[in-house]
Amino acid sequence: MRSPELAEPRPPRKIIHIDMDAFYASVEQRDDPELRGRPVAVGGGSERGVVAAASYEARKFGVRSAMPSVTARRKCPDLVFVKPRFDAYRAISQQIRAIFARHTALIEPLSLDEAYLDVTENNRNIPLATDIAESIRADIRAETGLTASAGVSYNKFLAKLASDQNKPDGLFVITPRMGAAFVEALPVAKFHGVGPATAAKMQRLGIEHGRDLRDRSLEFLERHFGKSGPFFYWIARGIDERAVRPDRIRKSIGAEDTFFTDLHDYDTARDKLRPIAEKVWRHYERLSLHGRTVTLKVKFSDFRIITRSRSLPVPVADFEELDWLGNALLAPLFPVEKGIRLLGITISSLGTGEAEAETQLALPMSLPL
Repeated sequence: MRSPELAEPRPPRKIIHIDMDAFYASVEQRDDPELRGRPVAVGGGSERGVVAAASYEARKFGVRSAMPSVTARRKCPDLVFVKPRFDAYRAISQQIRAIFARHTALIEPLSLDEAYLDVTENNRNIPLATDIAESIRADIRAETGLTASAGVSYNKFLAKLASDQNKPDGLFVITPRMGAAFVEALPVAKFHGVGPATAAKMQRLGIEHGRDLRDRSLEFLERHFGKSGPFFYWIARGIDERAVRPDRIRKSIGAEDTFFTDLHDYDTARDKLRPIAEKVWRHYERLSLHGRTVTLKVKFSDFRIITRSRSLPVPVADFEELDWLGNALLAPLFPVEKGIRLLGITISSLGTGEAEAETQLALPMSLPL
């Protein structure tokens, strides 16, 4: 692949990133007036629960998604826990997707509550992407009663960063003239695509801000970050040539479950794994996918996570084979020193028979309640 600097010049794209504000929690506050203005966590309020989403009132106390419920309650004693309603969230997500489709067919969903849109050419021939973003935000508010934040820029990386600038219920634009300078001043820990572990590694290498990343050579970044090196090299210059891809195919499909009581023996763990595998298989069949790799995920009571995988020369043929493979990966773990609090199973190396898959679909079996 040619580098962006060597590619033929073309007019800048017009990319919008829409991100719903505290989506799950905002839906709950919309539907229950008694929750409005109160700190709300969607998820399990039990000792073993996990926060799936937090309202902005809760975030002021430091409550965040994926935080153990015990920690969240310690930070915010008045926190109200609400059971998740994924059917409701999916239905609203479809409403929002229909609003996007009024403007463009180039929609790349990232999750139920966020998506990229390419509006370089759009259905209503609106010249300014900013006007389209404002129209979308207004329609979302009018039709769902919810707020969304938007980022507008000339590539996906910057549009994603822009949508975080004025949350909640805000809009921010990064123009081509602003791009390189905006990235230069930004801490690398805030870069989309740079997780906590990578950010810590960058900081150990003296890379604190975008300007530090820009000053490192491509060879240096490839040596320390492998295949991600070129991506970091170009985004440090405000360059991201990735297209909005409405036809992204899933790379894996999986489900997991967290248990109220730790599992200590193989028979119990096997029985708990089976309904998780059944859920995965239902979606796998419905989507007519073909996958060759089965991965077992195990989280122990001390929160240590391990995975075990097995790849086949041909796609998994039926549920019995998936069930057998899951058990074959599970059995060697016993006896266990620590109890098991979570099990998950995933089928990957997916395709439709014609194309390999490229992104992941996570199917939560349930949230711990």
